[in-house]
Amino acid sequence: MEPRIWLIAGPTASGKSALALRLAQEIGAEIVNGDALQLYADLRLLTARPSVEEEAQALHHLFGTVDAADGWSVGRWQRAATSVLGDIAERGRPAVVVGGTGLYFRALTHGLADVPQTPAEVRRASAADFDALGEAAFRDRLAQVDPAAEARISPADRQRLSRAWEVYAATGTSLSDWQARTDPALEPASWNAVALEPPRQALYDRCDVRLENMIDQGALDEVAALAARELDPALPAMKAVGYRELAAYLRGETSLAEGLDAAQRETRRYAKRQSTWLRGQMADWPRIDAVDHESQWRQFLALSPALTG
Repeated sequence: MEPRIWLIAGPTASGKSALALRLAQEIGAEIVNGDALQLYADLRLLTARPSVEEEAQALHHLFGTVDAADGWSVGRWQRAATSVLGDIAERGRPAVVVGGTGLYFRALTHGLADVPQTPAEVRRASAADFDALGEAAFRDRLAQVDPAAEARISPADRQRLSRAWEVYAATGTSLSDWQARTDPALEPASWNAVALEPPRQALYDRCDVRLENMIDQGALDEVAALAARELDPALPAMKAVGYRELAAYLRGETSLAEGLDAAQRETRRYAKRQSTWLRGQMADWPRIDAVDHESQWRQFLALSPALTG
């Protein structure tokens, strides 16, 4: 029988990395990164990547293996993760995929759609329509042809709203219909999953404390080193939560207190978006709502009676 694959998802600061490490130690598993920002080598502290000491306690894959100048797509991650999971299975060991990027987990469990590229003129027309109509009217129009996409795309997410309209305008088929034409990368019987969903205020408090600890541990040095590379701001690594706010402080545009406050605020917003994705896209995954590590582990064991079987 193929070794079991455990999927552990959750918003930032929810405790998922600690849970994944404990599970890996209990069952002799290898850990695979499922977080889009922890891929990048440049920001270990700011992206809350496992420490060197934690990585020494279990084999870790796809953590800090990508240079910030090399922007990975979800498809590229899926191919890499699938290859790693195959190697782990050949070694006869279980695997734990852990992270906060919901689309990565969906790529594994539902597959990725082969959506055609849209012509440049369609993209320009969509952008012009968004400017002319405004978000509310643009959403109303999208809802007529792709209600599922309109419902799941967050407010103010112009990029994804435009993309959904562009696909329909270019192909005559909604983005949601394209995305339904997929095969999962993982066999349904090969994996079990849990999602961490602590109470909102407790999660926010943990986000705030973690940002303060990051500053104490040297996150500003990481930000300064990455800023010195003068990379394209559109690269994924340059969009790490907290990077822009702390970089503004280093440029002398804000005080440290203001930069930290802004970074904490953006981290809380990011956690909320992640939680919203989990509720919408992974509603059938068992939930762990405890806050402290020991309680999370007990809940996990209660949800996973066959853990040692």
